[in-house]
Amino acid sequence: MSFEAAFVFALIAVAALAMASNRVRYDVVALLVVLSLMLSGVLSVGEALAGFGSSVIVMVAALLVVGEMLDRTGVARAVGDWILKKGGGNETLLLVLIMLGAAGLSAVMSSTAVVAIFIPIVLRISAATSVNASRMLLPMSYAALISGMLTLIATPPNIVVHEELKGAGYGGFGFFSFAPVGLLVLVVAILYVLMFARNIIGKRTMQSVERPRGRSIMALWEDFRIDRVLDVLCIQEGSVLIGKSLADSGLERRLGGRILGLRRHGHRGGELTTSPGPEFELRPGDVLLVTRRTQDDEPLASELGLATFQISEKDRQRWLWEMGAASVLIHPDSGLIGKSVRETEFHGRYHLDVVGLRRGRHAVADFEDERLAPSDGLLVVGPWERIQMLKSQTHDFVVLELPSEHADIVPSYRRMPMALGVLLVMILLTLFDVVPLVAAVLMAAIAAVVTRCLTAEDAYRSINWSNLVLIGGMLPLADALESTGGTRIIVEALMSAVGESSPYVMLSALFFLTATVGLVLSNTASAVLVAPIAIYAASALGVSPYAFAVAVLVAASAAYSTPVSTPIVTLVVEPGRYGFTDFLKAGVPLLLLTYLVTLVVAPLIFPFAAA
Repeated sequence: MSFEAAFVFALIAVAALAMASNRVRYDVVALLVVLSLMLSGVLSVGEALAGFGSSVIVMVAALLVVGEMLDRTGVARAVGDWILKKGGGNETLLLVLIMLGAAGLSAVMSSTAVVAIFIPIVLRISAATSVNASRMLLPMSYAALISGMLTLIATPPNIVVHEELKGAGYGGFGFFSFAPVGLLVLVVAILYVLMFARNIIGKRTMQSVERPRGRSIMALWEDFRIDRVLDVLCIQEGSVLIGKSLADSGLERRLGGRILGLRRHGHRGGELTTSPGPEFELRPGDVLLVTRRTQDDEPLASELGLATFQISEKDRQRWLWEMGAASVLIHPDSGLIGKSVRETEFHGRYHLDVVGLRRGRHAVADFEDERLAPSDGLLVVGPWERIQMLKSQTHDFVVLELPSEHADIVPSYRRMPMALGVLLVMILLTLFDVVPLVAAVLMAAIAAVVTRCLTAEDAYRSINWSNLVLIGGMLPLADALESTGGTRIIVEALMSAVGESSPYVMLSALFFLTATVGLVLSNTASAVLVAPIAIYAASALGVSPYAFAVAVLVAASAAYSTPVSTPIVTLVVEPGRYGFTDFLKAGVPLLLLTYLVTLVVAPLIFPFAAA
């Protein structure tokens, strides 16, 4: 073994120990690896930095943007709501739907993002059905992991293996090339959870775990003891209000209240206008959200051609996505001090409505003409974006409390059909090999911004830069192994250990090598290191490398056994109150089942016959 090869092996060991210690950031470790390869002379400066210019980096970044698009347009949340509706209180059905939903979404967006989205969904399901959350959270994270075995773009290790194959002169994988393996693993995992695992992870007698959330809008409303009611009214055909502006109709004055929002029926469920201005023209069928002093005014409502309207749960959700409330404090140096709420012209100035005032611990009735004092609390309602803008008005306000509904906002839900269209086009372009994979993914990320499913700022914020640094820093390590002869040494050691009798034995060795490396390195780093070894081993045995490559990418995604191997499972530790042994007891058997499926199915789809 040359000195350079020994140095690379030592560097891998030190990087593994640093990552396993959880005391050094993974991206910092990756940068130190790059620096070590550069300063040692094992790789030139250009070679050591080449990983950051890899197409893998571009694809991973673009896929994170696509995932953010699906989140911000409500695709992921719609899946969660559908699961709750269809699953009811049936634990078995809920588990199946949760695992299928998590796997399906994670196949086209970041698995970590899907788990983060699904945690509150599962906790909400748990609270609504009394099913122990610990029996659902870990299976959900396992399904998100297995999604990495379903599509080419589901997880970075797949792209790493795909690019390694192409770099070695082979054809890469198609979009669904190894999906049969992943689908069978998913089916086996669901059966395993239903028959065995849920009883292991759910034996504790604790009640369903629920994260503390802020108070609801109605709880804030009650806290301010507002002497008004919220009504939903619909303008009937023949109403005297039709064709008039809000100002000309005198509607707010006659009702003794304020129109907080208006929904007009139309395409895709209608158009919602928050805090409509005085020039807004009223039409038949308009649905008004009104705050007023009393509901005992039926004659007036009848005279105006208004009728009480019952909104659906879906419409209620859309209203809450558009508008909300917040409790704000008057800053001691505010220019509003000494003015009444009416004199501040709050609606015209901030496009928000003040519906309550608290001074000290007491709510103030008839507050419109009350002079504002330092530290007065106001309850404001209106569009969420306007409420967010109050945070920048630090010279006048301090935003004290946002309601729990704020955490559930889907800011671009109107763009959901567009987001689904972008996703479908990306999949079709990749599936039929119309353009290279990197081009299809990059086009989808650009389309997400162009179609206004998210802003350019949102797109940049969605990119996990530390993850990109980790990948870019670890990619040259595989090149260093190859150039120093380290890859050949590992393959020769494998050949010596398993012999040349059967490629099935080599596939098994590669599977468990990847899984073991993944316990101390990230799954992406393990794929970076083992993928070229798998291709080299296939060449040494004179067989096709595809079955070996599938074994590597499946094993890279099968990080079930420890809570620190990937953020996908780490995220559920605290809300599920899991211990380390829970992962060992539930994860190790699933890892063995995944191995058996891979051992049987991968060679059937990708025969060992030499390519």
